Amino acid sequence: MAIGALTGGVLVVRQMGAPGYGIESAPRAARPECAKAASRYPERLAGQELTFTGRPGIAVWGDEAIVLRCGLTPPAPTVDPCANVNGVDWVFRDVRSQGGRKVVVTYGRNPAVEVVVSDKVAAMDAVLVDLSRLVEPIKEEAKCLSSY
Repeated sequence: MAIGALTGGVLVVRQMGAPGYGIESAPRAARPECAKAASRYPERLAGQELTFTGRPGIAVWGDEAIVLRCGLTPPAPTVDPCANVNGVDWVFRDVRSQGGRKVVVTYGRNPAVEVVVSDKVAAMDAVLVDLSRLVEPIKEEAKCLSSY
């Protein structure tokens, strides 16, 4: 019995440390746009291997070096910095970017896609180029007024 409890405890600890553990699907992750995006996740992104796709609308590369969540409500108009990358507007969420992580979310696409990138990833621009290809098919409904 003690061996069973110990084994169960080890499995729980392993799961808790696994990429994707504790990341919640966005409220509208089951939308067809997210399923289409999921069918196109790159196997590698900024040198990180795709390590988790176990819940709708979620992809993780590396040891949570890059986390994508599809199915969010599009952000309201904002004065946060916005960058247009290959036709996709990305809003930088400076307030939510903490602890060595940068948070960006698509602007003007429904559903929205959020990406959290660890400071372990030096090529933020490469991440956005690759992910812009992924989310570009999601219909654009609005654009940032100014972008850099």
